[in-house]
Amino acid sequence: MNSPRRWIARGIDVLAVLVVIGAIFQFVVLPRLVAAKPVPAPPVHLAQLDGGRFALDAHRGQVVFLDFWASWCGPCKASLPLVEHYAHAHPGAQVIAVNVGEPEEAARGYAVTHGLGRVALDPDSIAASAFGVSAFPTMVVIDAGGHVRAKWVGFNPAIELAMADASQRYAQ
Repeated sequence: MNSPRRWIARGIDVLAVLVVIGAIFQFVVLPRLVAAKPVPAPPVHLAQLDGGRFALDAHRGQVVFLDFWASWCGPCKASLPLVEHYAHAHPGAQVIAVNVGEPEEAARGYAVTHGLGRVALDPDSIAASAFGVSAFPTMVVIDAGGHVRAKWVGFNPAIELAMADASQRYAQ
């Protein structure tokens, strides 16, 4: 005789498998099925926490990942370490964590506490609006020619694989 606990455990296992399959479909399969015409990325010029400036057009010829986030965002807290791990494992990758809608002090405190690398500031949400960001985290991928090639919204446990795939796919 099967106990109710065993049925609940099996139900949770099935749910977990469905979530993983859904994530793989959304972030790996679906982008390959939908071949959207790339659009030019809007010009972006943002201050950085290190005192420098980030200008998107200065990175022409490279794939750029703009990771839009906020310190209050729960899914960002899970996603940012994965994105940072990718950036550290691929030192040539152009990964910019764009803090949206917060004062510099809030972004700096979070970045220092969590060891974030290249952080750009978008306190007025102008860059986020230009890229159509409506939820966090949102990763925007710009190809070497300066075109938006992908926009991934929400937490993706396989974000590093998606970034590696995009780096290879959009480098030319």
